[in-house]
Amino acid sequence: MADKRMFSLKIVDSDLFLDMPLSSQCLYFHLSMRADDDGFVNNPKKIIKIIGANEDDLKILIAKGFVIVFERGIIVITHWKINNFIRKDRYKPTLYENEVQSLSQTKNGMYIKEVGCHLVDQRLTSGQPSIDKGRLDKVSIDKGREESTPPPNSKNMENIKTLSLQTNNTRHYKKSYKVIPTR
Repeated sequence: MADKRMFSLKIVDSDLFLDMPLSSQCLYFHLSMRADDDGFVNNPKKIIKIIGANEDDLKILIAKGFVIVFERGIIVITHWKINNFIRKDRYKPTLYENEVQSLSQTKNGMYIKEVGCHLVDQRLTSGQPSIDKGRLDKVSIDKGREESTPPPNSKNMENIKTLSLQTNNTRHYKKSYKVIPTR
């Protein structure tokens, strides 16, 4: 664990952060100071007791998305990679490999907890479109149209009615509806 940590104004100067109670803000700083080089803290309850905060402050940090909690009680600072850059020669990987594997990162470095299974596009594309055997060809579709409805002519065009809808404003909207005669 390092003796020095950094904080980005993009995070701690945001309205989301500043809207939290001072005790929650203080807890965030203390958790960040005691985190390992990947942003993981294995003793958040101890830190809460040391600084005189309470469990509600941690719940606020979780609800606002500043920390992610794991089943074993370990937490990670969500914006760790935004706040801190650690040189490769000083970096020590975290001991919590299982927790690291359950996280992903956004483009800007924010941790996100992966929940459930991943959505996978199951369509295989080989560059050629697949053709279903049950698909109808164009000839059979045209035959079906001829039998069911006649093509538009002047007689059917007479069945088109125009409705004028008026709103509370003085605007007028016109919609056309085709009336299909029943047999």
